[in-house]
Amino acid sequence: MLAPGATPGMTDGDSTDEEEEGLTYAEAGVDIAGQEAATAALVGAAGEFEGDFAGLLDIGDRYLALAADGVGTKLLVAEAIDDYSTIGIDCIAMNANDLVAAGVEPVAFVDYLAVEEPDDATAEQIGEGLRAGAERAGVALIGGETAVMPDVIRGLDIAGTCAGLAPKDGPFPGAAEIGDVLVGWPSSGIHSNGLTLAREAVTRDHEYTDPFPPNPDRTIAEELLEPTRIYADVLPALRAHDAHAAAHVTGGGWTNLARMGDHHYEVTDPFDAHPVFGFVQREGDVSDEEMHRTFNMGTGFVATLPEDDAESVVADSEDARVIGHVEEGDGTVAIRGLEL
Repeated sequence: MLAPGATPGMTDGDSTDEEEEGLTYAEAGVDIAGQEAATAALVGAAGEFEGDFAGLLDIGDRYLALAADGVGTKLLVAEAIDDYSTIGIDCIAMNANDLVAAGVEPVAFVDYLAVEEPDDATAEQIGEGLRAGAERAGVALIGGETAVMPDVIRGLDIAGTCAGLAPKDGPFPGAAEIGDVLVGWPSSGIHSNGLTLAREAVTRDHEYTDPFPPNPDRTIAEELLEPTRIYADVLPALRAHDAHAAAHVTGGGWTNLARMGDHHYEVTDPFDAHPVFGFVQREGDVSDEEMHRTFNMGTGFVATLPEDDAESVVADSEDARVIGHVEEGDGTVAIRGLEL
């Protein structure tokens, strides 16, 4: 586990050249820059979208918000050990957390399950996870769709849409201000992004069923499948204390903070990275910068507030703490000796 403020994976004698030869997310199969370009092309063709983490629609006395997302290649870890019991939690979490980042309360969820062939046992496990995720997020499951498409799908894929509501003064302004304090909440582990890189790294010399070296009582698969934390419980405190903006630390890792505005984000006290991150980094010889551009590295949710409000949020939250501040800049993030 990383010590607070330490740079992961670096030891005396490590060289920058050696680090640059390690595994990257793009080499594992996911090009974040290409993905962003494709998204920009989609948005450009479809027209303007309202919102960032979630879209907002004015429905009179309040806003309706929608977020859509899936679980990604975490599904392949579940498939490898035939255990889909937590996947539904991840699916709801990835959607609900994006609504919370916009200052919107998640209220309802629908899922879309596409399968190569129907399987009752797998569907039941996924349903168990969806029920657990709905309870954690405080949302109602109001339906879904299962599509059998053997010509399109190999195995299965699951995605969903989460609906949220907010009073007119509920959504966050969406832009951090210079001088704001960064308040963070810990993640539960690797969450549901970066699994393409993580899988490539850990399966070089291991099987998913092997004991997880930092904790042999768990398997590697169990560690990778630890469900994504749902941050719906932090919303009341953020609304009560005038949060300016928030970010769900998902795909793109710590660069997600730039979604809160083109400032400089100085992260001085992030939460310790879970042992799974050190394991992935060692097994894949992944650079520190690549780790922080891909994973949450221990901190799953960040909000910006004026200093007095930040102190109140920390006091009102069980596991929140001040992790840094906002300075004048151009969308960069400084963390653990890195500039992202």
